[in-house]
Formats: sequence, structure tokens, C-alpha cells
Amino acid sequence: MEYLFLRRKKTVATSERQKTLLFKAADRQWKKEFVGKKAEVRKVDCNIYKGILYQLEIRQMFLDASLSLKKLSDMLETNQTYLSNAVNKYFGCNLKELVNTYRVEYAKELLCSGRCDLNELPRSCGFASRSAFYSAFSRFVGVSPLSYQSQERRKQHLQTIN
Repeated sequence: MEYLFLRRKKTVATSERQKTLLFKAADRQWKKEFVGKKAEVRKVDCNIYKGILYQLEIRQMFLDASLSLKKLSDMLETNQTYLSNAVNKYFGCNLKELVNTYRVEYAKELLCSGRCDLNELPRSCGFASRSAFYSAFSRFVGVSPLSYQSQERRKQHLQTIN
């Protein structure tokens, strides 16, 4: 699945417009991906799906190192089983992998912009430890954060030359 990851400056408040736009995009994605293709698609699953995207993309809850299945299920006012099943079924992974995907995408964004020091990057992206960050980054991207940053800088340099 291609994530609806919204690239925007981090803000404290979220607007209703952002939420509305995300929910419309999530509805389109939901209908395209799941309606009519899977036998058991429930309306409650769609609401959980949109709630997960809202918490991760708009509220950026992936930056919370203590985010857990229990904490997210409380935010979405559902139980842990429904939430876990929805993540597994509609995102194709478990919650930890989903959250780490968002964290790594955010880390890539910070690395490309140069807004964050490499030593502070794991904490800034919501990882509890440096080793967990390096492991997740390498698994998702295929290279270390430093190698990724070097590659991106080379690409940007070549684009400015051309």
C-alpha cells in the first residue's frame, strides 16, 4: 500500500480541513482497495482504518515512543483485538511495523531537509533507542541513515548541476 503520508510542518493543532481531506482520501482508498474485494469488510473496520490514518498522519502519534496497541485503541475508542485485526488485514502488517514505517518516512524527510542532527534523529522520530532506529531504517530503506543522507545529497547536487 502506498501511504497517504502528509508532508507538512509539524504543528501543535490540527485543522478540521486536514481531517476532512484525510478522511476523503481514506474513503477513496478504502473503496478502491477493499470494498467488493474482500468478503468481510465491515463499516466499523473503515472507521478504525480512518482513525488509524488520522492518528498517524495528522496527529503524528508515531512520534510518541510509548505508542502501543492499548494506547492507540483507547484513542480510537475501540478494543485492542479490533484494532490489531484491522491493522493486520488492511495494512498488511502489525502495528509495530506500521508505526515504524511512518517513523522511517519521517526520518527520511528530516535527513533530506537537514533539519535534524543524526545523533538526535532516533528520538526525534519516536524511536525508544538508537539501535531500534538503525535496525528499522536499514530494514525499510536498505541502507544506513548516513548512507541514505549521502545518497540524497548527491542526488540534490546533481540536480542543481543539471
